[in-house]
Amino acid sequence: MNFKTFLLFAFFIVISHQSHSQRNYNEYNRIGITGGITLFDISTSDLTTKQGNGFMAGFTTRGSFRNGFDLIYGITFYGTQVDVLGKNNEVPFESSYINYTISAAQLNFLASYNIVKNHLSLEFGPVLNINSKLKIKDEKFEDYILEGYNFLKAKDIQDIGPINFHLAAGLTAGLESFRVSAQYQYGVTNMLNKLNDNDLEYSDFKGNSSTITIALVVYI
Repeated sequence: MNFKTFLLFAFFIVISHQSHSQRNYNEYNRIGITGGITLFDISTSDLTTKQGNGFMAGFTTRGSFRNGFDLIYGITFYGTQVDVLGKNNEVPFESSYINYTISAAQLNFLASYNIVKNHLSLEFGPVLNINSKLKIKDEKFEDYILEGYNFLKAKDIQDIGPINFHLAAGLTAGLESFRVSAQYQYGVTNMLNKLNDNDLEYSDFKGNSSTITIALVVYI
């Protein structure tokens, strides 16, 4: 599934859900716009990483379901960063964190338990994540050797897996038409697995994404 196909699929799902919701939910169904900041890292013992920040924005729908639960569909776009430690072989003992950027689109389907209806809820569920390659922000770091390796260069780890599944959990709080959301996502798939097919110095990479988002949601 390429990036454009995913966007069309996600848009179709969101619109279909909206139509279905209007026919079947007795209480309410709201369309929302969301935007906020992200803190992203790769949980791995194979690279020395440092958490980076970024942004997210997207569309969401929230519909009343039953027994105190809402259902949430959404499509969200992410621009995130992560740093990986490397060294310059041409300058002895010179090490630096190399900044990588990654773009992604997500389709989520979450259950929301209303602790206080319209004001405070606990949300959890699966997320389908389609992401770009890791891209080195500054080309001068491409030939840096990554920490812990003899020959593995910064440019060698850019080709990561494009499709990953996450589990998300978080809280939203606020008013009926305006809420603040805090969410944590953990990648259950090995996003570095594709590197193991590239005949690199190391062939057993394991890494799971770790993402924190703080966002505002406005329902219209």
